[in-house]
Amino acid sequence: MMKLKNLVLNTDQVANAILKNWNHDENSLNFWRGSANYVYFFTLKGDRYWLRFSRKDENSLEQIKAEIEFLLYLKENNFSAVYPIISNNHRYIEVVEDEGETYYAVVFNKAEGVNLEIEDMTEAEFECWGKSLASLHRLSKTFRPKEHVRNSWKQVLEVTSDILSDFPNEQNAKDELKKVEKWLKSLPVTNENYGLIHYDFELDNVFFNKQSRLFKAIDFDSSMYHWYVMDIACTLGDLNELDSPKAEDGLKHFLKGYRSINGIEEEFIDLLPKFERFDNLISFAKLLRSLQDSSFPSEPEWLKRLRPRLLKKCDEYRKGFEKAW
Repeated sequence: MMKLKNLVLNTDQVANAILKNWNHDENSLNFWRGSANYVYFFTLKGDRYWLRFSRKDENSLEQIKAEIEFLLYLKENNFSAVYPIISNNHRYIEVVEDEGETYYAVVFNKAEGVNLEIEDMTEAEFECWGKSLASLHRLSKTFRPKEHVRNSWKQVLEVTSDILSDFPNEQNAKDELKKVEKWLKSLPVTNENYGLIHYDFELDNVFFNKQSRLFKAIDFDSSMYHWYVMDIACTLGDLNELDSPKAEDGLKHFLKGYRSINGIEEEFIDLLPKFERFDNLISFAKLLRSLQDSSFPSEPEWLKRLRPRLLKKCDEYRKGFEKAW
C-alpha cells in the first residue's frame, strides 16, 4: 500500500498524460482505485484495458522490468494471466515526468471472468484454484530471468527492517523480524520448493471463467523469490474467515488440485502458520509506512473511514507478534 499522503493526490492529469502513450478511445479514462499503485481503466474500440502507474518513490523501475519479463515468459507458456500491452513507443513501461515527479506506467488487457467469494466456492472451484497456482509454480521452476531479477524475501525483510527503524516503539515487530529471518534461513532451498511466487494470488486477484474452468491472474507487482508454500499461505489467508469444517474442506480440495499439477511436501504444509507470520509482518510494516506523516488539514471522507480500519489492523498484527513460535 502506498503512503496515504500520495493516495490522496488527484492523479487524473497525470493519468491523461500517461495514456497518450497508448491508443485509446477518447474520454474513456476512469479512475478505479489506489492502493500499491494508481489504477485506471479505459477502452480501445470498446475493449477495456487497465492503466497502472506508480510514483518513483513507491516502486522501482528495475522491479517493474523484472515483473514484465516474468509475465511475458508466462504468456509464451500459455499461462492464464493478464499481459502487458506495448505502447506506441514500442515500450512496455513508460516513464513520465509531471510537475517534478516521475511515474512508471504499464497497461494490461482486461481479465475475463468473475471474482469468487470464498464462502460460496464449491469443492471443484477450490481444486481449480489450486491447479492454477500450481501451474504458475511449475512454470516458475524453469524461469531464468535474462536481464532483471525480482527481489527475494531477504530484500523484502531488509526493506521491512528499514521501515521499522523509524518506529522505536515497535519492538515486538522488530523481534518478530529477527525470528522470521532466522527461521527462514534454516529452511532447505531447492528448485522444487523455492522460486518466483506471485505473493498475492487471493480471490481479488484471480478471475474465474466458468466455461473454461480456468482462473486468470492479475497483479504480479508483489512477486518475489520465496518458498512456494508462501504463495499457498497468502492465497488461502481468507480461509481464516470461515468456520473450521469449511476451512479444512477448502484447504483439502485446494491442495488436491495443487498436487495434481505440482508436488509439495506435507512438512511444508504443516508450516503454513509460520509462513503466515512472514506475511503479517510485511503487511504490518507496509501499513506503518502508509500511515506515516498522514495527518492532513482537511481529509476526504473515504480517508476518515479508512484510517480507523488500518489502525485496527495494525493492532491485530501487534497481538500476533506476541504469540509464541
